[in-house]
Amino acid sequence: MARYCRPSGPGGRLRPRKELGQHFLVDRGIVDKILASARLGRSDVVLEVGPGHGALTIPLARRVSHVVAVEKDLRLVEALQKKLLGLGISNVTLLNQDILRFDFSGIRTRDKIQVVGNIPYNISSPLLEKVIGQRGVVARAVLMFQLEVARRLTSGPGTKSYGAMTLLVRYHAACTPLLTVTRKAFYPPPKVDSMVVELDLERPFPARGVSDDQFRRVVRGAFSHRRKTIVNSMRGFFPSWTRDILVQRMKACGIDPGSRAESLHMDQFLRLARALVIDKNATG
Repeated sequence: MARYCRPSGPGGRLRPRKELGQHFLVDRGIVDKILASARLGRSDVVLEVGPGHGALTIPLARRVSHVVAVEKDLRLVEALQKKLLGLGISNVTLLNQDILRFDFSGIRTRDKIQVVGNIPYNISSPLLEKVIGQRGVVARAVLMFQLEVARRLTSGPGTKSYGAMTLLVRYHAACTPLLTVTRKAFYPPPKVDSMVVELDLERPFPARGVSDDQFRRVVRGAFSHRRKTIVNSMRGFFPSWTRDILVQRMKACGIDPGSRAESLHMDQFLRLARALVIDKNATG
């Protein structure tokens, strides 16, 4: 039977704020599984995204060197601070900030940090971009996303979930699905299930040879119109490239101009990005 930790605060339970996408993890069995799959060590410094009522924060603090927990909701910060004091936990730094504005490099540690968190649906994409942008100081991220987002990260070519997000994240990190979490593990229950995903930023895609910006522009152009062929999708996204040039360079890369973006694998996008990098006038 699942064990539950009821979220509570001063004067009783704090009402979740819908505008912040708050769904509090309350199943302790799931908490244990997340921590086991995260493989954190005693010397690790962890940045926790949105600690809420501390379901992950408290057991994290007992496993690692230090936890920096960033929470946007001041009510939750104050309630969790009292809880930590009552438990005698002193290796947690609670910050009332927006994680999307937080400077990860401000965390002082000799080694790269680990990032852990249950991510609200409404900040999934910008947070992924943030974590990738901070890869100079982040070793790994173990994050829980709504199932739809997690599938985009872990899917392969030819599937419905495969898209620009898949490629742009996996260009910089190896993505591994760790655990599926039922909606019943949260209060209040969201409308969909979730999945915990590991992003290992120390294991980027091995083939490079093109700038991050060029790769991003080509991928976004290819998926800008999913129902169109790749040549037509990119033609609309990059009007300065003529159709003839696009067709010529795609064929030189072994890419069928009549195929759709979701059928291409990472190596093909990298070849295409390298083939198009000489066009300095392209915009998008």
